[in-house]
Amino acid sequence: MKAWGKIGLSFALVALIGGGAALSFYELNKGVLTVQTGTTVRQDLTSVVTASGEIRPKNYTNVLGEGIGKITDITVKEGDRVKKGDVLLHLENIQPGADVQAQAATVQASESGMKAAAASFDSAVATVAQRQADLDKAKFDWQRSQELYKSQLISRQDYDASKAVYDAAVAALNAAQAQMAQSRAAREQARANQDQATATLTHMKDVLRKTTYTAPISGIVSYIDVRVGENVVPGIQNAQGSFLMTISDMSVVTAEVKVDETDITNLHIGQPAEVTIDAIPGRTFMGHVSEVGELAILRTSGQAAMTATTANTQEARDFKVIVTLDDPPPSLRPGLSTTAKIQTAHKANVLTVPIQSLAVRSEKALKEAQQGDAENITLAASSSDAGVDSAKDDIQGVFVVRNGHAVFVPVQTGITGVTDIEVTSGLQEGDQIITGSYKALRTLRPGGKVKVDNSPPKRDEPAS
Repeated sequence: MKAWGKIGLSFALVALIGGGAALSFYELNKGVLTVQTGTTVRQDLTSVVTASGEIRPKNYTNVLGEGIGKITDITVKEGDRVKKGDVLLHLENIQPGADVQAQAATVQASESGMKAAAASFDSAVATVAQRQADLDKAKFDWQRSQELYKSQLISRQDYDASKAVYDAAVAALNAAQAQMAQSRAAREQARANQDQATATLTHMKDVLRKTTYTAPISGIVSYIDVRVGENVVPGIQNAQGSFLMTISDMSVVTAEVKVDETDITNLHIGQPAEVTIDAIPGRTFMGHVSEVGELAILRTSGQAAMTATTANTQEARDFKVIVTLDDPPPSLRPGLSTTAKIQTAHKANVLTVPIQSLAVRSEKALKEAQQGDAENITLAASSSDAGVDSAKDDIQGVFVVRNGHAVFVPVQTGITGVTDIEVTSGLQEGDQIITGSYKALRTLRPGGKVKVDNSPPKRDEPAS
């Protein structure tokens, strides 16, 4: 045989052997899905709800317009600390001050009138007493005159004179009593006039007081919305008065956050929380839940979800949750952005798996996997091909690698941590479970053949 024939035969033999090996390798790995795995481990697990919001004082007040007038001066600036009763600003008070002075003079005049009426009444009372005494004397004289006249000891003229004196005394007493009643009425009228003048003076003083605004609480002037020269108007009916400034009591600081409706049932008053503030990076502040909102709030509009206009709105809802900081720094200011991580549950030494390892399969798919050929059912049908009612029969579980196959094991879960979830039944410590890739977990059929590759993903080589 010539040399070139031998070489060709050798190449053909090598090609035949290589093709057979490739065919054998293909048949061996046909239908095998490459996956990443992990193991079930025992560890301490903490369930956390994360929500964002802003820093707010527990107590704060908005100073609104009470009186009407032009601002003449503002005695504070933003960031100032004030005590309850400290002066904040003044309005023009020329007219209210003059009204108070005029009304004070009216009150003094009414007091003088009241004293005069009281003196007149006292005089009338004395006159009645005097007339009563005169009547008593005339009555006694009249009674004696009657007895003397019967005994023919006095003349008819004396008898008639005594009776006339008695009748005059009765008339004088009646006149004095009428005068006393009139004096009493005049005194009551003077008292009413004095009360009315005093009430009007109180009103005038209140109007004057409302030209000087004082701090209703102790705290920090966190915001001022007016300037000198602007006009202030009071609230009327359903319209509130001019907004002047906000005073915040920063002795008790809270983080007001919005929690998604799916997490609100896990929150309770007293649960510990870690609070981070964007303006203070690198620090975490401890706190506790002090209030859990009872009414849902629409995420976009911020309106309560129970109003007539929002009752049927299909929109994501949040709940307001208040976290009180245990030891807030003095540099905090209202409105700072914050994030709260609220600890809703904690368990020690529980069996856990990575959250991404959980998969859902229908009961129908599991039965087909048990009856079918595992080598030909590695990939599951797309979720879009499933029936509308398939979710009713969905079973939650994980895939465990056993003898090169992915075995679907239904599990019961407990609390959820940041990256892991508690498994209460179905698995044992050290089981090798499939954790990825996402595509593999989505399409893998129970019983399918798998190949484990936990090597780190290769990075693209830079172009030479």
